[in-house]
Amino acid sequence: GDVGSQMDRVVTEQEWRQKWETGNTGFHKEQGHPLLRKYLDVLSNCRSGLRIFFPLCGKAVEMKWLADMGHSVVGVEVSEQAVKEFFAEHNLPYSEEAVPEISGAKMLQSTSGNISLYCCSIYDLSSSIVGKFDGVWDRGALVAVNPCDRQRYVSLMITLMEKNSSYLLVTVSYDPNKHKGPPFYVPESEIKSLFG
Repeated sequence: GDVGSQMDRVVTEQEWRQKWETGNTGFHKEQGHPLLRKYLDVLSNCRSGLRIFFPLCGKAVEMKWLADMGHSVVGVEVSEQAVKEFFAEHNLPYSEEAVPEISGAKMLQSTSGNISLYCCSIYDLSSSIVGKFDGVWDRGALVAVNPCDRQRYVSLMITLMEKNSSYLLVTVSYDPNKHKGPPFYVPESEIKSLFG
């Protein structure tokens, strides 16, 4: 399909924050994503105690689910409201601290220490700040980043991955001429060229 109509589309971080403020969050799944349950063994390689990254995490319920299994979860989200709602809805006490390397950024961490959520632009993160990950759950992240930023996004993600990590990616398939996005349409051929 012709994705030309979407290539110039840009959604600002402020617009994403407003979606959370106005409750325009149809992308949030209250029950968690069935594909994560189905492919959990692929993501974890049947290993426990992994570090798992949630790019553009919102208030994904799967973060608590994986943490309860003994994994360590790190997320990044521009909406502080979404992150605070996550902790509130799961009755999880947390502490809040500044991230010295990133101006204006905060990191909210569950008291148990196994869920750390960064409030900032994903492009401000680096492995020197968040470390590297054994697994990535990309549900609604690649398809949400602006098409012009895709290469930058994937290049960053690759630097955050350990050598034998697993990257579980969910995309959406539709006619890009009928919907302006987000979520954006990312054809399989582009996914292959982005990730190599």
